Amino acid sequence: MRIAYSVETVRAAERDLMARLPRGALMQRAAAGLAAACAGLLGRVYGARVALLVGSGDNGGDALYAGARLARRGAGVTAVLLAPERTHAGGLRALRAAGGRALPASSDSASVSAEAVLAQADLVLDGIVGIGGKGGLRPDAERLIRAVRGTMVAVDLPSGVDADTGEVRGPAVRADATVTFGTYKPGLLIDPAHEHAGALRLIDIGLAPHLPATPDAEALQHHDVAALLPRPSAESDKYRRGVVGVVAGSARYPGAAVLAVAGALRGGAGAVRYVGPAADAVIARFPETLVHSGPPHKAGRVQAWVVGPGLGDDPAARQSLDDVLASDVPLLVDADGLRLLPSGDLRSRGAATILTPHAGEAAALLGVAREEVERSRLAFVRALAEHYGATVLLKGSTTLVCSGPGSGPVRVNPTGTGWLATAGSGDVLSGLTGSLLATGLPAHDAASAGAYLHGLAARHATTPSGAPIAAYDVATALPEVWRDVLLG
Repeated sequence: MRIAYSVETVRAAERDLMARLPRGALMQRAAAGLAAACAGLLGRVYGARVALLVGSGDNGGDALYAGARLARRGAGVTAVLLAPERTHAGGLRALRAAGGRALPASSDSASVSAEAVLAQADLVLDGIVGIGGKGGLRPDAERLIRAVRGTMVAVDLPSGVDADTGEVRGPAVRADATVTFGTYKPGLLIDPAHEHAGALRLIDIGLAPHLPATPDAEALQHHDVAALLPRPSAESDKYRRGVVGVVAGSARYPGAAVLAVAGALRGGAGAVRYVGPAADAVIARFPETLVHSGPPHKAGRVQAWVVGPGLGDDPAARQSLDDVLASDVPLLVDADGLRLLPSGDLRSRGAATILTPHAGEAAALLGVAREEVERSRLAFVRALAEHYGATVLLKGSTTLVCSGPGSGPVRVNPTGTGWLATAGSGDVLSGLTGSLLATGLPAHDAASAGAYLHGLAARHATTPSGAPIAAYDVATALPEVWRDVLLG
């Protein structure tokens, strides 16, 4: 599992650790790991051209000390100083002692311009701003970044992105790789900042014993999801494995019902009950489905409900939503169900509720612009979870799962892919997650595992040639994904 902590928490842990170490030892640990990572990216250090973009803080010091280590191995290292009078003095001395050189970011007297150095470098270290930076790059830094042609490696975090939130509120570095120290930061995992980070590498500097047990954010990996997934025992039958009810589809959108049922049948539950007007279409594709014309409470016993995909907004749709909201079992609300959702707190239901909006639906629920949600995904998934008293799965380039204050870290799904931006893929996700909910998984785990499997299925369904896939291809790939996750 990748775990991430806020800047405040990281700073406190660093202070605690530094109090137990010789002066400067922590920075040397970070620089050693950074230099090793850069050497791996270069392949051959001797004779390589390395440029350092150096700001005024400790982030610049990390870059300078790492540059000194590379210079001692035969690389030609040049530091471009954005604030020469405030450059980390010890790091600059170390670089020069190792044979590296430094020049101001803007100087008419230099024999070669900073832009030329950056353009000719095989690898450039972004040590402009550290994890405490706010807002986008300043114009002089932005100008220099545009000159880079080689591999860009961010030191701890790409400059210009927000470490705590993943927001990017101005020009920012787009790194090919980010080498981060001690622990991940939420912004490295959450878009839009995650998109700026490139490949992530974590350097252990001994911070773990000084961090709290509960992180601010976490991203599940294969073995974490495998531990969550339900496995039938020898005594299981279809009812003991759980029954999920799907209330979806309409005369206009029968396919939504088919796709939601497709996901539900591959989500681990023992049976799927479908309630709605698209029964003929569902049975034609999935004859194992139990169908009923409604209302939902008369369809038979279920352990969880899924409501909303393709439901429409007529009185029958509203009645169906009210029916399942009144039930005493866990419930997942998606698509049209979100548009019909009452604005009040859902905690009074007495059973868990999962809401699965995309950015546009989240914006409508909170009365804000879609662009605000896309820019500040972490803030808005937390706001939705708190407002509704529900687990919220905010779909997008990085899907987030939050169950509200005091419920543990926000989960960041690492398996998303742009191929999921296709009609009906959300219907598959709803059925899949609702099925996991029916097996007995807590809402936070069901939403997290559902998003993880859904993303992997899209990757499996994508052909080597990159040909487009459809939502049903994602559902079809789910059994193979289950096998891969369970077998490790």
